[in-house]
Amino acid sequence: MTNYSDADTKTTRTLRRSRTDKMVAGVCGGVAKTLGIDAALVRIGLVVATILGFGTGVLIYLACWILMPEEAA
Repeated sequence: MTNYSDADTKTTRTLRRSRTDKMVAGVCGGVAKTLGIDAALVRIGLVVATILGFGTGVLIYLACWILMPEEAA
């Protein structure tokens, strides 16, 4: 018989802008915290997406700034 007690518990990660790890609006810091990686990697990825995607990274950042709520104090 298989024990499914660990599979029944789900953890929910919420995507929120960071209050502490931010340079402009905390979007990259919030994404990094949710993914469990360093915020510098997210920032580098955003710069690469902006350069190679003809400004798409900036549009994504602005959309996230507007749509993502800030984390609680």
